[in-house]
Order: sequence, then C-alpha cells, then structure tokens
Amino acid sequence: MTAQARVSSVNISTKKGTQKTPVDGPEEVVEQYGFKNDAHAGEWHRQVSFLASESIDKAEEMGLDVEEGSFGENFTTENLDLSELPLGTQLKVGDDVLVEISQIGKVCHTRCAIYYAAGDCIFPREGIFGVVLHGGMVQEDDAIEIVKMGDGSCEFSPQEALDEVEAARIAGTL
Repeated sequence: MTAQARVSSVNISTKKGTQKTPVDGPEEVVEQYGFKNDAHAGEWHRQVSFLASESIDKAEEMGLDVEEGSFGENFTTENLDLSELPLGTQLKVGDDVLVEISQIGKVCHTRCAIYYAAGDCIFPREGIFGVVLHGGMVQEDDAIEIVKMGDGSCEFSPQEALDEVEAARIAGTL
C-alpha cells in the first residue's frame, strides 16, 4: 500500500528570493492569489510552490545544510512524486484548497540568497508551481490528493514562461 501524500511543512516568507520559514498552525491560502502572508502571492501563474521532502533529503546527502523551506517552497511534500505531475494537474490540499500545476521548474536569472545560504538551489530543477483555484486553510500533515491528472497544459501559464524553462532544460542550465 502506498503512503498517503501529505504536507510535511507549510512555509512562507515576506521577501522574494529568500528562504521561507516553516509556520506552526493553519495558514490561509487565497483563491487566485496564494498564501495570504507570502511574498510570492499575487495575480500571476506562480502563486504557490511545492518541493518534495525527498528532494531536500537528497540535498542534505550532498552535504548541504538545508531544511524545509530552505529552497523557498510554500509546500514541502511527502510521498508525492512531483516529477510525474504534468501541467494542469489539480491537487487538493487539506479539506478545501485546490491548486492547478502551472509551471514545472524555473529559470534563476541570478544567484539568490537561497543559493548562497544553501550552496545550491534544487528548486529550479525539482520544484513546481501552481495557481490557487479554491482557497482555504492548510497546515502541516494535511493530505494531498491528485483530483485530476493534467494533460500538459494550463490556461494560466504564459507561453513565454514555459518556453523559457524548456529552453533552459534543453541547454542544460536548469
């Protein structure tokens, strides 16, 4: 039997390009916006972010001094292979929050505080972003359920953002 996918940590920050801090207790996620108290929230296609705890474990094994939130992810997940989720996949987080995957990976144009603090940033290679379709409260240990597998497209994703990530993958710079 496969273990239930879950949130191992909810993380927020007040400034973009920095590590996020795990929070205790429930946090509000706002529809078409993201985490109410997070710097990355807004009316765009990367409202919330996900990174697998298994990715953080790999970074630790490489000798990096990291923990949940170190790579700027909002949701640190367990038992969910994020690399297998195509664009358009919808994830239910907790009782109410519904997120659609809108971007896989990202291009870092500069070395941010995360890179310097951690020694590397795995998020561009292994993290994913989403748009909040339905808001609500989330917290550590909430279940994550795939409610709809995507078809590789997302109406919220600007084509130029997707093209930029794909070009970086092809060039090997991701």
